[in-house]
Amino acid sequence: MELRLPQTISACLFDLDGVLTETAVLHAAAWKQAFDELLARRAGPDGQFVPFDAVADYDNFVDGKPRLDGTRAFLQARGIDLPEGSPDDPPGTESVYGIANRKNDLVLALMKQRGVTVYPGSLEFLAEVRRRSFKTAVVSSSANTVAVLQAAGLDGLFDALVDGLVAKEEHLAGKPAPDTYVEAARRLHVERTQAAVFEDAVAGVEAGRAGGFGLVVGVDRVGQAKALLAHGADVVVPDLAELIVRG
Repeated sequence: MELRLPQTISACLFDLDGVLTETAVLHAAAWKQAFDELLARRAGPDGQFVPFDAVADYDNFVDGKPRLDGTRAFLQARGIDLPEGSPDDPPGTESVYGIANRKNDLVLALMKQRGVTVYPGSLEFLAEVRRRSFKTAVVSSSANTVAVLQAAGLDGLFDALVDGLVAKEEHLAGKPAPDTYVEAARRLHVERTQAAVFEDAVAGVEAGRAGGFGLVVGVDRVGQAKALLAHGADVVVPDLAELIVRG
């Protein structure tokens, strides 16, 4: 069994939602409910509004970004000006923090209700790179990364973790800035040219390209291969199992 990776690669940096776990669909559903609640409250006299699109709007404005950045991006796209608020705003408050907090409550409830599923191909690929003593890290904008890894049975399989909480503590800019991936490489003690980035989000592949990593792999779960390539992926696969050559 061989891997379709350059011989110079010795570390793998994985996004979580949509790359390792099937949680991207839960995030999209949570964003949709949180934003649609706001849009409905602000609808005109006829009560009509353009709902959040769980595919197009999710991909364009929130996927891969820190929760607050995604909230701001979608609100700006719809011409909605809300106050920033504060971290302790009650979920649903008409502020950036309030909407973001509502989304977080919703996604946690969905994960509890539906559970967290790991993509079989990703699990097989992860097992193979670890068998070969590659260093591994999870790099996610989510503040719930540890809980997701535990629910998925993936905790203990990574040498480093850089998530939304670490980014806040270390004052790291979120994707599409490369900062969180750069920090992961630093924690693994590898050069960026020795590390491969695995991302399903446009913002994530932009981060990998901006960071000068040795390989940026786009994982196309929703039919956006062209966009991933256009924004910096070196190669796009529908599943990480495609990177395994079976003898």
